[in-house]
Amino acid sequence: MADRTSDQTTPLLRRNWWRSHLSAAPFAGSLRLKTSLLSELGGSVGDLGTYIPIVLALTLVSNLDLSTTLIFTAFYNIITGALFGIPMPVQPMKSIAAVAVSEIPHLTVPQIAAAGICTAGTLFFLGATGLMSFFYHFIPLPVVRGVQLSQGLAFAFTAIKYIRYDQDFNTTKASTTNPRPWLGLDGLILALASISFLILVTGSGEVVEEEEEEEEEGRDGRVRRRLRTLSAIPAALVVFLLGLILCFVRDPSIIHDIKFGPSKIHILKITWEDWKSGFLRGAIPQIPLSVLNSVIAVCKLSADLFPEREVSATRVSVSVGLMNLVGCWFGAMPCCHGAGGLAGQYRFGGRSGASVAFLGLGKLVLGLVFGSSFVRILSQFPIGILGVLLLFAGIELAMASRDMNSKEESFVMLVCAAVSLTGSSAALGFGCGIVLFLLLKLRHLDCFDSFFGRSNSRSNIDGTSLNP
Repeated sequence: MADRTSDQTTPLLRRNWWRSHLSAAPFAGSLRLKTSLLSELGGSVGDLGTYIPIVLALTLVSNLDLSTTLIFTAFYNIITGALFGIPMPVQPMKSIAAVAVSEIPHLTVPQIAAAGICTAGTLFFLGATGLMSFFYHFIPLPVVRGVQLSQGLAFAFTAIKYIRYDQDFNTTKASTTNPRPWLGLDGLILALASISFLILVTGSGEVVEEEEEEEEEGRDGRVRRRLRTLSAIPAALVVFLLGLILCFVRDPSIIHDIKFGPSKIHILKITWEDWKSGFLRGAIPQIPLSVLNSVIAVCKLSADLFPEREVSATRVSVSVGLMNLVGCWFGAMPCCHGAGGLAGQYRFGGRSGASVAFLGLGKLVLGLVFGSSFVRILSQFPIGILGVLLLFAGIELAMASRDMNSKEESFVMLVCAAVSLTGSSAALGFGCGIVLFLLLKLRHLDCFDSFFGRSNSRSNIDGTSLNP
């Protein structure tokens, strides 16, 4: 009897021994699962609705090396997951990508790298000197919410175009010319079925908390148990894996085009003309977008979603700078942290740094095993499914603006969002939002009241003097 007891307790002791050693390891707290493994895996693919289309466009149009990008962004994911302890996303620099693909002549890979390095150097300087932290603490919350709302709605509008129309990723602009057919392996029915599945499993994105009571009686108890069961399903991961399977069903010949092994990584040669073109055409429009969406909006959103692990603007800014000051020299895609990616990963279950670490491991395997030939697989990925993932990420980001409690705050937020959307510039909307916020605050200053008080008193004196 004693022997049996000893045999049964030994594995438990070993497991505790491993747990104690793992918990003592560096960054173990950041990578510890906060929910189930399946939920973290589901959240890991929550930002691929923006990642895949931009990477695919840059690979096809600008000859970006996909293998190098996958390997470097894999390391970015793993390191940022360990450093921040939240599902901090690694997203393409969208403005640079848009210029590289849509403008003629297209930016070359060295010019794209130069634009990324210039943007990274600016963000690193702002972070290292503390200026980014200063901006973060003094920028009004309604203005930040306006930027988040505009970005979220922009993602949602693009997602609807992905779902409704056939797309050509030789350009980053979503097409609205060829309606998507209802039937087929990338038809409307597939996209609508994916949306319905995600809504049934994840609902509106609410968190179902575990009850400490042993038994929950009645209808409410049954509903909560059902919701907890559904929340354990990695819905986004299921949809993404379905898309990967359909890649091979749509074009079985891509199996013959797959070549194993990564591309050879080398340092780029960047000429003075590359620096000039990359800075003027790529970095200048990207810098304000990165400051607002990649740092300030990300920090505000992380404070909303993870109040116990709020990240600083300094760390995020320095992180973006270091990533690109290293990777861009080897031809990796310029990257940043994005509020939309964070919202998407949270929406589908990501709660810890382990979520993006899992995504990084997946990218690393794909980059090392398939190399640049993986672009043949991505080119057949159903665009409607990417639109579905992007739609939920955009709506989650836009919903962060629901905490505006006064009419004045909502007014500033909506004007900022409207200008950002119609002007296609977050910087323009940000500037208008700041001016509007200051004008509204000016109305409440004592000097403003005294000025109008003197004016009213003068008018009263003049009025009395005219009446004998």
